[in-house]
Amino acid sequence: MNASRWNVFETLIRVLTESMFKRLRKWVVTRFFGHSQQRARLVSKDGRCNIEFGNVEAQSRFIFFVDIWTTVLDLKWRYKMTIFITAFLGSWFFFGLLWYAVAYIHKDLPEFHPSANHTPCVENINGLTSAFLFSLETQVTIGYGFRCVTEQCATAIFLLIFQSILGVVVNSFMCGAILAKISRPKKRAKTITFSKNAVISKRGGKLCLLIRVANLRKSLLIGSHIYGKLLKTTVTPEGETIILDQININFVVDAGNENLFFISPLTIYHVIDHNSPFFHMAAETLIQQDFELVVFLDGTVESTSATCQVRTSYVPEEVLWGYRFAPIVSKTKEGKYRVDFHNFSKTVEVETPHCAMCLYNEKDARARMKRGYDNPNFILSEVNETDDTKM
Repeated sequence: MNASRWNVFETLIRVLTESMFKRLRKWVVTRFFGHSQQRARLVSKDGRCNIEFGNVEAQSRFIFFVDIWTTVLDLKWRYKMTIFITAFLGSWFFFGLLWYAVAYIHKDLPEFHPSANHTPCVENINGLTSAFLFSLETQVTIGYGFRCVTEQCATAIFLLIFQSILGVVVNSFMCGAILAKISRPKKRAKTITFSKNAVISKRGGKLCLLIRVANLRKSLLIGSHIYGKLLKTTVTPEGETIILDQININFVVDAGNENLFFISPLTIYHVIDHNSPFFHMAAETLIQQDFELVVFLDGTVESTSATCQVRTSYVPEEVLWGYRFAPIVSKTKEGKYRVDFHNFSKTVEVETPHCAMCLYNEKDARARMKRGYDNPNFILSEVNETDDTKM
């Protein structure tokens, strides 16, 4: 009895040790070698493009400053806020120096010991600090009433008008850039999510590649259109190697691929027929393929009427052959439709042909079995029957 318990204990220790070593080996491989084994992808799962431009000429870089509005909008927030603060502080200090120069030239500063009946260009400017404060008051139209321009010199009046106009321009540009950055439809795209994996299974008697997409907001995307691009390296008949060659992939739902009623999660699918680039792939060779499937969803934001684009990508490791998505929409007792996002990317294994060609060959064989065939060598001859029986 004790020996049997000891054997069970040894078996348990061995199983736990093997499991621990497997997990440790998996962690080491993922931690130190996982990045080197990952496939290079042009579009990340969250839609960012993994591409860089090298050896760009200086003239081409100058174009970014010509289109300064788009350049500022595309900047990251930390750079945008740096430009925002620098623009205001720089303009205030620059015009503060000009106001100080006006007071210095007109001999309004205390070190010149102006007479009692001396009328300065600007009242109460006693140094560079007071000139900076007056510049700030002028540009942001605070106007404390302690410092003001007099009618003594035209230079101060011209400088006041010039700073007021330039201040409105700077204020409009920077505040408009901040507002446009906040309201960009790119943030609306964050509430559109795709399934983690794509699946391949039968749908309607056809072999299809399926992807699930959901709108996390109750507001709709108007005029939504969904499509895909298959990126792979191809060799032309002339021997030219094209890296990132783009092949159109048509995705549809049961009602088409345009003007989607995108209020609940949709399962879009691509029919793998003779014109599909997936037609010659099989379940055994899919993981060995070198491609990237990029899926795009274009639409118009209902609240702002701005267009936005959502995109994601799938590599061969993220395409599951022989699976379908688990249902996520149900109806409650109160009559409402409930979407369970816990099962959004959950898949269920189903019986699926291991290649599209096999499915079509099977259909052709079944169709031939239902049809009859004529034998051209068969000849029907008539036989005359005679009654040789005599009574």
